[in-house]
Amino acid sequence: MEYFDSYSKEALKLLKGLIRIPSLSKEEAKTGDLLESWFFDREISTKRFGNNVIAFPKEFDSSKPTIWLNSHHDTVKPNVGYTLDPFTPVLKDGKLYGLGSNDAGGALVSLIQAFAYFYNKDVPVNLIMIASAEEEISGKGGISSIIDELPKCDLAIVGEPTLNKAAVAEKGLMVIDAVAYGKAGHAARNEGINAINEALHDLMELKNLKFERVSPFLGESKATATIIQAGTQHNVVPDECKFTIDVRITDAYTLEEALDELGTKLSSKLNPRSVRLQPSKLPENHLMHKVLDELGIEKYGSPTLSDQALIPYPTLKMGPGDSARSHTADEFIHVNELEEGINNYVKVLENYFDRLIKSES
Repeated sequence: MEYFDSYSKEALKLLKGLIRIPSLSKEEAKTGDLLESWFFDREISTKRFGNNVIAFPKEFDSSKPTIWLNSHHDTVKPNVGYTLDPFTPVLKDGKLYGLGSNDAGGALVSLIQAFAYFYNKDVPVNLIMIASAEEEISGKGGISSIIDELPKCDLAIVGEPTLNKAAVAEKGLMVIDAVAYGKAGHAARNEGINAINEALHDLMELKNLKFERVSPFLGESKATATIIQAGTQHNVVPDECKFTIDVRITDAYTLEEALDELGTKLSSKLNPRSVRLQPSKLPENHLMHKVLDELGIEKYGSPTLSDQALIPYPTLKMGPGDSARSHTADEFIHVNELEEGINNYVKVLENYFDRLIKSES
């Protein structure tokens, strides 16, 4: 795949601009403005929904399949260990430093350049570019708020730092607020029923818990107690013990199914905060598997969340950068990773287009 020098330079320039603008989740309006301007200057049609910016093909053909290209432009708060200004892009030793450079600015600008590369070409799909908001908090003003505003897609490529490997499955997340009940009494007289002891049974059950179904790709689902609260004073037997369970679910379950199974094993009252962040897996018969195999792109299952969890269509997660650098102090991306990211996206899409054309002929 040839090196597109102008696209790489444009990606680097845009990424520097994004770094300069603080864009914490729910505060992405100004980076949204920058992205809108970038597309406007190139006469690419866009729509804005809140802080989500969507770019459309020149002409939408409903007879063609649709592919979404998606990455986010919000960031977490700067890590307290920063030694550099997180909002000043710094180029040093082939690295671009700055908040959001790796997660997920590099993937975002690379996807945008891939979209621009194909914009004036005759391709067998409708390509839609989505720069989403609130990804870092899985916010309701993010991609889930625009699903119904967009044409359904046959595939979504979600840009995240994966070292250009393809995450074709992703664990879902469910946070459960659990309550074990007892009966208040005076500690000195050994009265009441201690809710802590009641919770202890469930906590030990969680420690040894194994979900019944195992995913061939993502392995076991996990449930972990992470927070516990009980009691108001030392001499009162508590009548309530609250604890939080972090549940990471594979594609072997829906979140609702996992909740039902937990309910058969635990006696505490289980209150899920949400069942929005579902696990996902690219269907085995999807054409993209053949593309990835032919190109020798490694496939894996991801334990971390992304907009994949909120897209109700076939997805894969892939992009330049390294997830291990995300949310770290002095976050950076290697400049040559932008070149690799653009080339990788273009290569994958071109192979996909070729296979699609052959399958329809």
